[in-house]
Order: sequence, then C-alpha cells, then structure tokens
Amino acid sequence: MAALVAITLLNVLTRYFTDESYAWTEEISVFLIVVMTFAGAASIAARDGHIRIEFFYDSGSAARRRTLRLFSAAASVLLFGALTVMFAAMLVDEIRWSETSMGLGVPRWWFTAAVPPLCLAVTLRAALAGLRVWRLPAGVEPPAAETTQAEVMPDAPRAER
Repeated sequence: MAALVAITLLNVLTRYFTDESYAWTEEISVFLIVVMTFAGAASIAARDGHIRIEFFYDSGSAARRRTLRLFSAAASVLLFGALTVMFAAMLVDEIRWSETSMGLGVPRWWFTAAVPPLCLAVTLRAALAGLRVWRLPAGVEPPAAETTQAEVMPDAPRAER
C-alpha cells in the first residue's frame, strides 16, 4: 500500500508541475491494486466474510445459514477456480507471443504471473472455509465470520495479539 501511495503521489506531482505523466507508474499502480485486491479476497475467503444478503442469512435457521455458507463457498470456489484457469491461459499466451507493456516495455507476463497463484489462493481458502462448515454436525451454529485475534489465540499474552 505504501508503494502504491508513493508511486501515485509521484505521478500526481509530476503531472501537476510538468504537465507530463510517467506511464510506468500507471502500470505498476494497476498491478499493485490487483495484487492487493486478490490478497484481500483470499484473507476474507478464509474467514467466510464475503458479502452476503444479511436479511436472508440472519432471518433463517441454523440449517439455512449453513446451507447459505456452503453455497457461498461453492460459488467462490467455482468462480475463482475458473479465474485461475483463465488467467493461467492468458499468462501462457503472453509468454508465447512475447507481449510487452506499453509504458515500461517489459514482458507483460511479469505483471500477469502473480494473478493465477492469487486466484488459486482464494479458491483454496474458500474451499477450506466451506469444508469447515461442511464438517460441522447438523444443527450446530457455524462460527461467526468476523473473528478477532483474541478469539483465535485466547491464551496468548496481550503483546502477541
């Protein structure tokens, strides 16, 4: 995030004072935004904290909440699994055709190479979250999506939290 802010600030100041733009900053900024987005999605998928329609989720029984959580995990696995395959195919094409970026002139696959593993991370974390809900006995309330560090490590000293 700090690198993204610094690069964007450099580009804004340069545009303001010189009416010129560094094209390379835009390529790197977009890359950093994509990486942060997928890293955040992987983090949220592990906690089953993706957006859901709370009216339907909260107003139902424990069985309904379990079903909705399983559906959410399955949809996430399917979506990000498909994205993993498609981005991997795109990466192979960029390597095969030696595409270069417009601003820096470096191979485009340098930017694309990080996306398939990040999509795979979201897929795996969503699958594990769904598996945790699947293994719960029927009628047992799934744990809340929002967990605090104190709930994860209740016996840890405060300084380690």
